[in-house]
Amino acid sequence: MGVSWDDAVLYAEWAGLRLPSESEWEYACRVGSKTRFYKGDSEEDLDRVGWYDKNSGERLFPVGEKGPNAFCLYDMHGNVWEWIEDDYHDNYQASPSDGKPWFDLPRSNSRVVRGGSYGVPSRVCRSASRSRNTKDHRYSVLGFRLARSI
Repeated sequence: MGVSWDDAVLYAEWAGLRLPSESEWEYACRVGSKTRFYKGDSEEDLDRVGWYDKNSGERLFPVGEKGPNAFCLYDMHGNVWEWIEDDYHDNYQASPSDGKPWFDLPRSNSRVVRGGSYGVPSRVCRSASRSRNTKDHRYSVLGFRLARSI
């Protein structure tokens, strides 16, 4: 169950799109906000926009049942972790300053996931929160969001 990073990339290529870089994902999530979540800092703010351990009943929900951010993007907080193009690095030192994906050559097997999921506490669903998985990992809380180059 779930989708691997490899599956997400294949689907994106088929659709003529791509996975977002980590910086693109955070920009799209925050929409200029400096708060923990795009609608504020409290768990009540998160309740309005995302599914996490205290309000999900430990299950997935259809996209769009919570409030969107200012870019009209839904489910940026919780529900499922989202695969990102970038290889995972412990910190942002030496990361690209132009918003492009950051990956090693040769590529590592560890990829970034963002957004949190229905089974994690609110602190893990913050706009800045990040984690990692191996690119072949499949789990029900792994999904993806597509981006388009313009």
